[in-house]
Amino acid sequence: MVGVAFGMARYAYGLTLPSVREELGLSELALGLIASATFAGYLAGLLLAGRIAARHGSRAPTTVGGTCGVLGAVIVAFAQSPGLLAVGVVLAGSAGGWVWAAYSDIVTRVVPVRQQPRALAIITTGTSGGLVLLGGLAVLALAGSWRLVWGGIALAAATAALVNLRLVPRTRSAPRPDRQGGASSLAAALWVPIGYSVVYFAVVVIYFTYAADVVDRGTLPAAVVPVLYSAIGLTGMVGVATGSLVQRVGSLRVAALCLGTVGAALALLGLASDSLTATIASACIFGIGYMMGSAVLAVWTAELVPERAGAAFTICLVVGAFSSVAAPALAGAMIPGLGLGPLLILTSVTSLLSGVALMLHGSSRRVVAGGTEP
Repeated sequence: MVGVAFGMARYAYGLTLPSVREELGLSELALGLIASATFAGYLAGLLLAGRIAARHGSRAPTTVGGTCGVLGAVIVAFAQSPGLLAVGVVLAGSAGGWVWAAYSDIVTRVVPVRQQPRALAIITTGTSGGLVLLGGLAVLALAGSWRLVWGGIALAAATAALVNLRLVPRTRSAPRPDRQGGASSLAAALWVPIGYSVVYFAVVVIYFTYAADVVDRGTLPAAVVPVLYSAIGLTGMVGVATGSLVQRVGSLRVAALCLGTVGAALALLGLASDSLTATIASACIFGIGYMMGSAVLAVWTAELVPERAGAAFTICLVVGAFSSVAAPALAGAMIPGLGLGPLLILTSVTSLLSGVALMLHGSSRRVVAGGTEP
């Protein structure tokens, strides 16, 4: 389910963007707004999942997410107008929001404590598996039409939804969240991870939205696109080692390194997109920064607010979702005047400088604390 919702339905729009532009005749601004709409759907799912779980149990949001993935992909596959396309990508994009926190809750309820970290790591890396499958589906776009990619996603989502219903146990309604201290106190404790979320989710969505478009505008063959997505998925498998790395160097340093890694990937994509070696290297570097950057956020928030880890994580995800909504729309408005290559470089610089600022913040905190890592 996570592989379909995050690795496929949420990012397939960027993969098929060049063909969608050509067939439906959409402007850069319209493409950017639709990309933002996919993450608006994700945000809606994220905000509503808790309410559904509270009434019907933790498996209910995953069922809704699977249904949205199927319906959204089918609508996109048959869309003949920008409006219908937008409806489909919003539904498909919402799938990730429905399933993200739900599986974490299910694991804590039905998996033995000693096996929970491993289970959560495997579930998280489902995104990488989904990206590998998405790269395989991209071959269909080369052989036929971009609509075949979305048809394949619909089949994958239907299969995952059925497996979810068959194998994931029902759980009782989730307890109402403890509101002691309120969201404001959580935000005060989480202001550094929140700042990280703003930058991380924005730069990641820019990469996913425009990576295929960069290849399409350059001199590389279209067959590079499936390889690009598969490379991201394969290298992203290292995300399972995030917990061990955090124990060695700390969450803040890992987060800073992830921003630097994603920034380097964006720079390679923007500066050397006509080089096959540089483009594949960019995808491999990005896969590492993307998956570890996502995993470290869950670990980091749990460290800072262990008694309300779920709520803390959700706050950062919601902030990141707003950032994901704004970034493609802003990029779509800037590309006509600035150009896609310079936009990627600007995004790269933002990510790199944010990583440096985060590292410097960690160093200053250690000095104040007498050498103790916060």
